[in-house]
Amino acid sequence: MRILITNDDGINAPGLEVLTEIATEIAGPGGEVWTVAPAFEQSGVGHCISYTHPMMIAELGPRRFAAEGSPADCVLAAIYDVLDGAKPDLVLSGVNRGNNAAENVLYSGTIGGAMEAALQGVPAIALSQFFGPENARLADPFETARVHGAAVVRALLDKGLWTNDDYRVFYNVNFPPLPAATTRGMKVAAQGFRRDTAFSVEPHQSPSGRKFLWIKGGPQQTPTLPGSDAAVNLEGFISVTPMRADLTAHDLLADLEIRLA
Repeated sequence: MRILITNDDGINAPGLEVLTEIATEIAGPGGEVWTVAPAFEQSGVGHCISYTHPMMIAELGPRRFAAEGSPADCVLAAIYDVLDGAKPDLVLSGVNRGNNAAENVLYSGTIGGAMEAALQGVPAIALSQFFGPENARLADPFETARVHGAAVVRALLDKGLWTNDDYRVFYNVNFPPLPAATTRGMKVAAQGFRRDTAFSVEPHQSPSGRKFLWIKGGPQQTPTLPGSDAAVNLEGFISVTPMRADLTAHDLLADLEIRLA
């Protein structure tokens, strides 16, 4: 199996090392793991592509490349340049430093990389490690993803639903903010929504007197509705969420057509 890995935390991120281990185990002795990841951190860029300017790509080692672009850029660079049009069998994106559950999904470059792979017709899985007080200070805060990651990917490859429609399914996996030994298993969960919290801005003044704004995230330990992604993560489970890039509110189409007739 030929596997492409990418992320949004950058080529030197510790989560990418974890993902390399996972991908190497899945690919097997006769397989290949190719890395094309951002040269610098690209957290929060979503499904952005560098449409208005070129990006530089550099080979850092065997099957290892850094691109000055987003995770979606990296997937495109991998397929159409590094692999010269030969699509990989699987794309893995992550392991993200922090959860990509609930509304974080919409901002996540990790998700953007997996989404682009799906749009290119390649099976894709995004993986993220939820951080919290029980794992953030561990010697290896990615321990749960490292220990359980390969089993989750293998389960999705063996038993997951992989569609061939226009907007192909891809998967979003979040590992709970716990040590590996206390993780309670895996649950399929819908994308949730953290209520009463949202991204915002925090103003700061520079030494020169100019005003700058920092984007500020909300509390991450806020549970979502029961059974949804962040809720099951905070209960100790690995969440698995099937996703599509189609943003249509299909449940409203018929009613809207009647209203606007």
